[in-house]
Amino acid sequence: MSLFVKNIKRLVGVRQEAPQSPLKGKEMETLPCLDNAWLLTEGDRIKAFGEMSGTAPETIGAMEDGADGVIDAAGRMVFPSYCDSHTHLVYAGSREMEFMDKLRGLSYQEIARRGGGILNSVELLHNTPEDDLLRQTLVRAWEIISLGTGAVEIKSGYGLTVEDEVKMLRVARRVGEETPLRVRTTFLGAHAVPARYKGNREGYVDEIIRDIMPAVAAEGLADYVDIFVEEGFFTVEDASRIFDAAARYGMQPKVHANQMSFSGGVQVGVKYGAASVDHLEFTGPEEFRVLQDSGTIATLLPGATFFLDMDYPKAKQMLEYDLPLAIASNYNPGSCPSGDMKFMMALAMIKMRLTPETVLNAATVNGSFAMGTAAEYGSITPGKKASFFITKEIPSYEFVPYSFTSQLIEEIVLNGKIINR
Repeated sequence: MSLFVKNIKRLVGVRQEAPQSPLKGKEMETLPCLDNAWLLTEGDRIKAFGEMSGTAPETIGAMEDGADGVIDAAGRMVFPSYCDSHTHLVYAGSREMEFMDKLRGLSYQEIARRGGGILNSVELLHNTPEDDLLRQTLVRAWEIISLGTGAVEIKSGYGLTVEDEVKMLRVARRVGEETPLRVRTTFLGAHAVPARYKGNREGYVDEIIRDIMPAVAAEGLADYVDIFVEEGFFTVEDASRIFDAAARYGMQPKVHANQMSFSGGVQVGVKYGAASVDHLEFTGPEEFRVLQDSGTIATLLPGATFFLDMDYPKAKQMLEYDLPLAIASNYNPGSCPSGDMKFMMALAMIKMRLTPETVLNAATVNGSFAMGTAAEYGSITPGKKASFFITKEIPSYEFVPYSFTSQLIEEIVLNGKIINR
């Protein structure tokens, strides 16, 4: 299967060579584009791109005649698919009643102490058979595909037992088999302390290391290991124990870090070579210095910050410290029931004063690095997966985050195939 897309008004995020490292600081202000362009795919890969006016008419004709499909994108733009590097896409039911509790003035921590929050989702998931859990998750998976996402990281963490953590991660893997999404999986057994270990957090960490993690590893279900380092959840010392154990199974760390306090999550993440530290509402110069030249990506989750009505991370200061930023959705039932990356970019622009170029790079190139898919996703580059979307007629790429509630995508191509859903 080959596709030839012609007369593209603007081809966004083009790079002849795949970046070898995430974009940092001022680099994130540069968004390479090609006007009046064409794009050729072969199989599931991007083969080539170029300018319509700079290519001989006979060459254009030969590519068009030789392609299995031709798309005339006149007046429209092509973007690389979003790379959403932090989601909790596998969950059962919903938690809108907790939303009402928030409106009545209860904090995230207060809701958790009353048995709500993560533990609410734990109970719902435990009572949901695997096939039903998959059915619910596939609805969300196709939703994010329709919104432009082509690669996604999916965490466990609503199981908190051997059987249910494994069930979650099996469902996440099945999403990657039953949809065209590229799925990366993360074991987040240390998401909350289950009710059976109330007052005995260390005992639950023992169970994670002794029982749950080996079961996950035995089926090869997780690419990463994550932990919620926060007051009332897990400590830096817990993270060290879990990361030491995970190293035996080849699971690279990630950290839910500094969402509600200066928790030390950033520091322990960098110490253990985390792929990313995520949330980061409570950060300052100390955390920024630790992240400099660490190889760890600072992943911002503005949808959760918005939903919880918190102060936003100091993103512009992060760029001044020459840090690499990614933006992800944190799609989950409790603090961000949305996987719309366009909305996440708009929030990052409005609330953190980031530029359109920065947020587009954060949602594509750097998102791909944050979940280990940079060799195949995140930019329009020959040899990478042919995963992109074609907009309706729009005036500029800035219009995408600007028009944050409009459906602007007209056609989606994932892995070289046109998606019709």
